[in-house]
Amino acid sequence: WIGGTRPGNAQFVPPPPQDVEPCLSALERYLHAPDAPGALVKAALAHVQFETIHPFLDGNGRVGRLLIALILHHDGVLRQPLLYLSLYFKRHRAEYYRQLDAVRHTGNWEAWLDFFLEGVEQTATGAVDTAHRLLALFQQDAARVRTLGRSAANALHLFDALRRRPVATIGVLARQTGVSFATAARHVEALVHLGILRELTQKSRERVFAYQGYLDILN
Repeated sequence: WIGGTRPGNAQFVPPPPQDVEPCLSALERYLHAPDAPGALVKAALAHVQFETIHPFLDGNGRVGRLLIALILHHDGVLRQPLLYLSLYFKRHRAEYYRQLDAVRHTGNWEAWLDFFLEGVEQTATGAVDTAHRLLALFQQDAARVRTLGRSAANALHLFDALRRRPVATIGVLARQTGVSFATAARHVEALVHLGILRELTQKSRERVFAYQGYLDILN
């Protein structure tokens, strides 16, 4: 059960263990039914059903949120399963649980759909804004790297690796770019001098560097 000290005073009691597999089978049939609703509505309804079945001792919330992205990807709404409502649900935690309980106790699916779709809109809008800010940052910093003269081409190669992995050691960057450790170290120091990279450690070995502007946008 969820909340309380016993099933009698719990906030929510999931189905008994013997009913979990049949409930999950029914959910799977719904997801693949030819007359299922559109992907967004399907994902919204499936999330509630999965959270209500609550099949695991731990991790139900994470799997339920991942299920949203996987459904939207499977149905062609997303090219990649990269829409995560975790932050929206966290920011509106009390309302999220209130809406789940309303569906379970009164069948108020309409209010849940309004809440869910508002979250999709906010999350998608935020993701687009973040992507635009990252692209602008990459263009700005690439222009700064090009000022390095003869070493600019190789430094840009390392910069591209940082776009894929914004926190790394010199050794990792050397392997990713196919250059020697010494060469990678020179390029890293150049990017530190330009203010693009920041060292996170104060060690002589296995130093870790971060593409700080990238991380600032993501945070």
